[in-house]
Amino acid sequence: MIKKPARRGIDVEGLLLDALSAGDPEESSRERLKIAERYMEECAEYIEKGDAVQAGEKAYKAAEEVVKALAEKYRTPEYGRFLREGRWYTYLLSMASKTLAKNLGDWVQDGWNAAYDLHVWGFHEGKLTIDYVKAGVEKIKKMLNEAKTALQQSQ
Repeated sequence: MIKKPARRGIDVEGLLLDALSAGDPEESSRERLKIAERYMEECAEYIEKGDAVQAGEKAYKAAEEVVKALAEKYRTPEYGRFLREGRWYTYLLSMASKTLAKNLGDWVQDGWNAAYDLHVWGFHEGKLTIDYVKAGVEKIKKMLNEAKTALQQSQ
């Protein structure tokens, strides 16, 4: 049953996490960080292959999950809007990164900005070489590591 929607481009895992988030944001935050780590592993595999487009997109997906996890954990206003609107829009993630940066540090916004750059110029436009992608990936790695630390400290 899960494979059919996935074949049609429906992010079943994302839908399940969004549903979990409404009932148990703490658990959802933990799961999102695990998914972000998986995306970063996939990103590293694409870097090894020299595939800048896919490497950048996997890093972007990791950053999305990190921002969502932090927004859920810290109950940002953007998280509240997600709950009301029923999905995470890109502009909400951008706003959440700025809200979170005020409390946690610039690493959140820096990681998000690098990720969005990779998403637009690396994935959609296909203009970034692997070296440019690697530079952005480093910011996202830092973001993921800092997020893990922040979430562990707040438990």
